[in-house]
Formats: sequence, C-alpha cells, structure tokens
Amino acid sequence: QVQLVESGGRLVQVGNSLRLSCAASGRALSDYAVSWFRQAPGEERKFVAAISRNGVETLYADSMKGRFTISRDNNNHTVWLLANSLEPADTAIYYCAAKLEPTEQAIFVGGDVWGQGTQVIVSS
Repeated sequence: QVQLVESGGRLVQVGNSLRLSCAASGRALSDYAVSWFRQAPGEERKFVAAISRNGVETLYADSMKGRFTISRDNNNHTVWLLANSLEPADTAIYYCAAKLEPTEQAIFVGGDVWGQGTQVIVSS
C-alpha cells in the first residue's frame, strides 16, 4: 500500500502561485491514478484535479480550469499541483488521493489512500 505525504502549502498573498507536492512511498506511484481535493473551513471536501497513471490524461473541476495544473513524475514518486493567481477563496487544506488502477490512461476521482493534507492560506 502506498503512503502519501503532501507539502508546499503556506501563507501567500493574492495573485501569487504555489506548487503543492504529493510524495509517495511504500509502493510504486506509477501503479496509481492520483487526484487532488481541497477542503475549506466549514465546507465539504471538493475535487480539484486528477491525473492518470502515465500522466497523459488529466481532469479538472470546472472552477479550477486555467489556474491549476496537475502533473507527475513517476521516477521521483511525486505528483504536483501548480496553483496560479491564487485568491482568498483558494484557502483550504489540500489533499492528494491515490487509487490503484489497472489501466495506465484511466482517470479516477478519489482514492483508496489519502494524505494528511497541506494548508494553503491566501491573504488579501
């Protein structure tokens, strides 16, 4: 079973960018489709982006298109989420999730394994 650790979250000013990392250990990340979610205070956890095992296929929540980019490097067991033009509404805990997936090109929203999250605060 893979273990996931998110990092990169911090306090930033409006308009800045952040790159969040999801580092995997315990099993090859290349066996997993990965997705990012976020949870703002008092709200439900929401889907942000997902990527297939081979990194070819990606999917974004409609509200995230254009500002967020998901990517991965299986050799380094890491999935990233680049967030640009950050707004106060992007303040949330960001989680990555992994799903063991037999098909390299398949997208899966959600996962069997979740990280502990990394906090992003966007200040105006």
